[in-house]
Amino acid sequence: MSKTIQTSGKRKTAIARATLSKGTGRVRLNGRLLETFEPKLAREKIAEPLKLVKHTDVDINISLMGGGVSSQAEAARLSISRALVEHNESNKKTFLDYDRTLLVADVRRKESSKPNSHGKARAKRQKSYR
Repeated sequence: MSKTIQTSGKRKTAIARATLSKGTGRVRLNGRLLETFEPKLAREKIAEPLKLVKHTDVDINISLMGGGVSSQAEAARLSISRALVEHNESNKKTFLDYDRTLLVADVRRKESSKPNSHGKARAKRQKSYR
């Protein structure tokens, strides 16, 4: 593999861009190694696709922006999975059998606020007919 593979993943307002290149199996998130990423639950979520397939011959650099820690972890997980599938097509069935959200983005977003409801998305003003 001489070329680099670039993929992206989104979750809510978090965006992750992954660059996969030939290397020694190092995973970096915004310049920090995956092993030092906190909290531990987010680190384990990001490492899921790496545990499902052998990835020792590639380095993955991920740029995270926007959203919260959990959404960033989900976006990073999605972008890593897509990069590994593009690197080796046989990984696709493994990911789909384990969890479909590894390859398919969750399209749910926050509902926008409605006018005259004081910042709420759904609650309406109570009417009185007296």
